[in-house]
Amino acid sequence: MRSDLYDKVVLVTGASTGIGAAAALAFAAAGSKVVVHYNASREAAEEVVAEARAAGGSADAVRGDVTQAGAAGRIVAATLALHGRIDVLVNNAGGMVARRRIEEYDEAYLQQVLALNVVHVAMFMHEVIPVMRRQGSGCVINVSSIAARMGGGGGAVLYAGAKGFIATATRGWAKEVVGDGIRVNAVSPGVIATPFHERYSTAEQLSAMQATIPMNRLGSAEDCVGAFLYLASPSQSGYVTGQIIEVNGGQYMA
Repeated sequence: MRSDLYDKVVLVTGASTGIGAAAALAFAAAGSKVVVHYNASREAAEEVVAEARAAGGSADAVRGDVTQAGAAGRIVAATLALHGRIDVLVNNAGGMVARRRIEEYDEAYLQQVLALNVVHVAMFMHEVIPVMRRQGSGCVINVSSIAARMGGGGGAVLYAGAKGFIATATRGWAKEVVGDGIRVNAVSPGVIATPFHERYSTAEQLSAMQATIPMNRLGSAEDCVGAFLYLASPSQSGYVTGQIIEVNGGQYMA
């Protein structure tokens, strides 16, 4: 039986590695037309596109630095030039920037965290929601984090706060656009073994995190993809909006 995601246009930001790449490949496997957004990791993005196409899926790569003014508009325009519509937006791009204690904060650091995790997400909403309104349908899946629930530790507090914004805004945006046939939800990953933690966490920190997870293992990017496919599917989650799905091995139970 053909998936109801077949032929849907799915834009995944930050899709060259990690959770974004896994989500992009899963959507392609479901028959969606996937746009793989990337910034610096061109080769990795091209590998995702090649893997998706080799499996019979549809995928194209689009570059853009989401922290730069106007980037969301350009990425959305490139997607529309390819396919003429956007059915699903996955706001996955983000990062910690750096682990810093309160004494190490400065305004430039704060602006970096906000640009990478908050501002561009709002701007993608600004660009994509009018497209979905004209279509009369659409689905947005934001990516929050368990850090938003736990407060973030080890110098990750500002990142956690930024992801808390995403969780709160998801609920507000869902209310604002529900009358237009658009659903807005979020996936909140726990400790997932991806390049994110290779960059920002030591082996000792990861071991300490694992000890707090009832399933006693770190998650994988593939552990997250089911939540994205579920939230994107009208038949599976057509009555679901404004929700945050936690994918964390039991580390946080709402």
